[in-house]
Order: sequence, then C-alpha cells, then structure tokens
Amino acid sequence: MEYLLNSEEMKRCDLTTIEKIGMPSMVLMERAALSVIEELASFDLTKVLIVCGSGNNGADGYAVARLLHLQKIAVDILFIGNEQKRSPENNQQKKIAEYYGVKSVKDIEINQYTTIIDALFGIGLSRPLSGKYAEVITKINQMNVEVLSVDVPSGISADNGKVMGCGIKATKTVTFAFNKVGLVLYPGAAYAGMVKVKDIGITEAGFEEEFPKVYSYTIEDLAKIPKRNPYSNKGTYGKILVIAGSKNMSGAAYFSAKAAYRMGVGLVRIVTPEENRQIIQSLLPEAIVTTYQKKQLDGDWLMDAINWASVIVIGPGMGGSEEAHYLLSKVLSISEVPLVIDADAINILAKEPGLLQHNKQNIILTPHIGEMSRLTDKPISEIAENIIEVAERFAKEKKLTCVLKDARTIVTEGNRGTYVNTSGNDGMATGGTGDVLTGVIAGLLGQGLSVVEAARLGVYIHGLAGDAAAAKKGAYGLLADDVCEAINDVVK
Repeated sequence: MEYLLNSEEMKRCDLTTIEKIGMPSMVLMERAALSVIEELASFDLTKVLIVCGSGNNGADGYAVARLLHLQKIAVDILFIGNEQKRSPENNQQKKIAEYYGVKSVKDIEINQYTTIIDALFGIGLSRPLSGKYAEVITKINQMNVEVLSVDVPSGISADNGKVMGCGIKATKTVTFAFNKVGLVLYPGAAYAGMVKVKDIGITEAGFEEEFPKVYSYTIEDLAKIPKRNPYSNKGTYGKILVIAGSKNMSGAAYFSAKAAYRMGVGLVRIVTPEENRQIIQSLLPEAIVTTYQKKQLDGDWLMDAINWASVIVIGPGMGGSEEAHYLLSKVLSISEVPLVIDADAINILAKEPGLLQHNKQNIILTPHIGEMSRLTDKPISEIAENIIEVAERFAKEKKLTCVLKDARTIVTEGNRGTYVNTSGNDGMATGGTGDVLTGVIAGLLGQGLSVVEAARLGVYIHGLAGDAAAAKKGAYGLLADDVCEAINDVVK
C-alpha cells in the first residue's frame, strides 16, 4: 500500500517532523538534495541548469546546485521570483551556494544545457501561473532536454493533478516522503514522467488514525488474493450469477463469466436471452447457461437462479429493454447477496434512481465517467476534474461502493480510505475490458473478500493483467480476451 497525500497533509507531516520531533529543516533539505543527486545518475550532466523559486522548493534546488558543483559538474542557477519573499531556508541555501562559488544566470540560453532541474514551485502552488513564470516554463518545455522536477512539476497541483495555467513536462519527478495525489491523477501524471518517492526522514507520526485517506496498491498487495484450500470443491470458491447480454449480443456475458473463472471462482451461471445460448456454450462450455424469452420472465426459474448465487453480476450488454429493466428491478428487490452493477444496468438506474432505494445487499457500482455523468447529471469535464470528490460523494449518498472508471479508477465507500488505481495502460481502452473487470471483482467476492476489498483488489489485478497483456502483445490492438487470459499470469 502506498499513501497518496495532498498538499495540506504533506505540510502537516513536514511541520510535525520539524517542530515536534525536532529534525532541523536544513537537515531535511540536505537529504532531499542528496536524493535528487541519486536520481540524476541516468541524466546527461555535461551542463546543468537549476531553476529556483523563492520558497523551500527553491532552497532544495540551491542545495542540489551546491552538491553538483562540489562534484565538479558545470551547473548554473536561475532564480525566478521576488527577492523579498525568499523563505529563511532559501536565503540560507543561496548564501551557502554563493560561498562555494556556484554560478547564477539571468536567463535561459537555448541549446546550452543538457539537463534542467525544476525547483521553481513545490506542493504549495495555489494559483495559476502567468507572467515570467509562464514564460520560463514555456521555454523549458520547448527545449529538447531532459528535466527533473523536485517534489512536484512546477505548475501542477499536488492535490488533484490540475495544470495551473501551465506546467513543467518532466522526464522524472523526485518527490519526498510520500507520493502525491496530483502526481497520480491525470493530467499531472503525464507531466510528472517517472515518479520516484524518496525517504528523507519525514514521518506521519501523530497522524496514524487519519491515514490512509487516499492510497494505491503495490505488488505486495497481491497477498490479499484468497488462498486456495487443498480440501475443497467447486462450491468452495463461490457461485457467480451473470445476468448479461441481449438478443444476439453475447460478448459482454462471455467476458464477465470467463474473467470470474480466471479469477478462481468455482461456478458461473449465465442468464441471457435464448438467442445467445449456442455461441456462449461454444465459447465457454464451463459455464451453466440459463436462457429466457420475453414471455418467460415471470417464471420460477429467475427466483431459482437468484437463490442459487453467492454473488450476482448484472448489466453487461443487457441494453435498455423492458426485459432488462424487469431483471434489474427483480434482482434489487429480492437478492440478499453482493451485487455488481455494470454497464446498461447503470444506465437504467440513471433513468430510475429509485430502484436503488429498496436494495438489501452490498452493492458495487462500476460506472465510467460518461455513465457517472448520467447518474449525477454533472458534466463529464466536472467529473474528470474532481474525480475523487465526485466518487466519494456519490458512494456516501447512495450507501454503496463506487468504482468510478477512468485512466485512474477510483474505488470508495465515501469515507476515509479512498483507493486510486495506478495499474493498467491505454491499450485497455477497448470494448469488453470493463466486462472483464466486472468478472474479476465478482470472482473475488465469490471467494470471500469484502465488497470494498474485492473492488479495490479487482481493479488493481485487472490493470496488472492489462499491463501483462500489453508487455506480451503491445498496447496497439489489445483485446479484452488478451486481458482476460493474462489474469492467470498476475495471480500466479
């Protein structure tokens, strides 16, 4: 697990380390500068320019300049800011650098530098950049040179990844103590390049009860996958009911069911229109197939199927027909087991939100931002810019677990402990991968994980499977079935 802090949380940890624990600020800066030097090993250091602001981020830059100078590396400092607003640490680091003879320049000379270090603004930026700051950032971005940003690329909000007027496009970002929300969410993640989190001695001591507020998973979290029991049978690992597909539209049902099997579930039963029987039985003979026609919806078969299941998936490929509406309302009113609602079932709920009011089971809702727009009547742009807040508010209001899908998928119950997914790639932006995710989550639910843990871990595994598939076949032309097949590579 990796904590993702916003600017206010990071400042509190920083101040606690300095004021309560007693670690001097200048010691932290020295460690920060040394950690930046470590990450410069792969850069061309023939001639380096360090752009410094007037705050403590700029102070880090002065310290880096001194250390490079002492290594006999040609380094210049460009100060951008108000001399009267230098922080005390910035003033001190400036004087030390001057004492050692580090050179300062008044402007950037194009084609003179092989590496630029961005120490202009850190986590505290709260206003859009303009004027001389924007001019310098624009010039740096236009240069054909590698850039290392200190803590956060200048111009990027540490809180949400927004571009504050303009932003440095870094090759690498060295951030301190904890990763930042704005380095994970887009567009900030695209500006940050490779992110390296360096331990410089800042601690969360004193805030343990408030952590984690926002976090992501690391590979060690795969240990949460339920263990297999040598003394078991197919009933041990869950019975998943997949209510999916519409007339001659069988793909979504197939992908969800297959992914649940790949995730280790024992039995999958697919409920779908009669027209899909032959193709599903051909593609996935392991599945139990129950089909229906419009006139058969009131039969006992549906009650039997619902009572059979330990987890129900509903929505993929269902369309918006009367039959789809009937099946969703019936499941919501009768079922007592965990429920994963996806795709067309979400669109039905957007038109009839009252259907959620009489649910009895733990629900996972998996909208993408377009579907969330229909659910909340908010513009897609507003949701994309405030994706964590929108997901948390919706989950809390509806009393469910929300999996809000985007380039960075958010999983939340609406309280502290929101998960931001960092696995996956752009090759997964193709039809059917969302259906695979639904099956993965259902498979984990069937094996006994809690609703929220199954959602978090399912999203992470799904992204890792996409990464494994892309590593093998490339992101271009990646298919949902490729992602599904790669689930085994991740789990094993």
